[in-house]
Order: sequence, then C-alpha cells, then structure tokens
Amino acid sequence: MSEMTAPYGEPFERFREVLAEAEATGMADPNAMVVSTVDGEAQPSSRVVLLKGFDERGFVFYTNYESRKGRELQENPRAALVFYWAPFDRQVRIEGVVERTSRAESAAYFATRPRGSRLGAWASRQSAPVAGRKALERDLAVVEERFGEGEVPLPDFWGGYRLVPDAIEFWQGRPSRLHDRLLYRRPLAAEGEPGGAWTRERLAP
Repeated sequence: MSEMTAPYGEPFERFREVLAEAEATGMADPNAMVVSTVDGEAQPSSRVVLLKGFDERGFVFYTNYESRKGRELQENPRAALVFYWAPFDRQVRIEGVVERTSRAESAAYFATRPRGSRLGAWASRQSAPVAGRKALERDLAVVEERFGEGEVPLPDFWGGYRLVPDAIEFWQGRPSRLHDRLLYRRPLAAEGEPGGAWTRERLAP
C-alpha cells in the first residue's frame, strides 16, 4: 500500500475496535500499555501504566508529576506507547507530544478512584527512595489521620498526561513473519496540536 491520505478519525476508530476486542475476552488489564520516556541526557526508561481514556485529542494516563516519568516529560515532552495483546498476536505503537490534562479533567478522574488509591497518591513520593515498607505505612497513616473521614482532594503534584499522537502503527502477527503493519502519520503544529491530515501506508514486516 503506497502512502495515502486517511480520514481524520480513522486511526482512533481502528484503535477503538482492537481495544474493544481485547476487552471482550475478559483478559486482565487490556488497557495496559508501556510508556517510554527519555530524559535530558537521552537516557530512555519504560514502565507499564493503564490507559484511562482516549479520543481524537489523544491518549490519557495519570501519575505523580514528580515521579521519574513526570520529571522526564518535563525535560522532554515526547513519549511512546506500546500495547500488546498476546491472545491476538496484536500490537499498537503510538508516538507523539505529551501535555498535561487540565486540572478539572484530572480532578474528575481522581474523584472516581477508590479512597485507598487517593490516600496512597498523597502518601507516596513516587520514585523517591524510602527507608522500607514500614516507612510507607507510616506515611499512609499520617495521611489517613490528616483527612479522616473527609474528602481526599486532588494533590497539586498528581494528574493526567495526554499523548497527542503524530504516529500510530497497527501490527498484526501472521504466519511466516509476513505480518501486517499499517502506519498512520501526521505533522503536529509547534504547540502540539494536530497540524495536518493523517497519511496511511503499509510497512514491510
């Protein structure tokens, strides 16, 4: 398939279909994805997080802004996502610019989390060294006493990121390594907003 223009929503609709198929199997965490970031010295790092939402604006996950990935995204606001669903031998790779979600969007999601998770977000200085498990438990106890039975608000240091994609690749395993690879690409404007139409092309496996 030579490069051709694709409808604006096509890669998102394709992703919606493959994610729904994975969810329908009942597998654990079909929304699990690897997030790869790079720091200011070009050192990459990866970890698994959960996709919490997506639309044509991009793909959203939440974390502590002071964590390693948060610091790296501050230094270099680009990232890559990888989804892999073994039962289908299927993979999706996504690359783009990362921006913070609005405070209101982060607060709305934070309010849906279990109370224990909200307290844990306050107690954990994510990625910082700790003396041991007991130290974490003491920090949690302090937070539990602080908030009592009241509301647990969104911390200033916690919230969402949205990856605004400029490349989305769909990979489907096939026999004899003749895999299917479809790559969607589009330019981004300087501020990270979509800057042009998607193109679609088939890649050699």
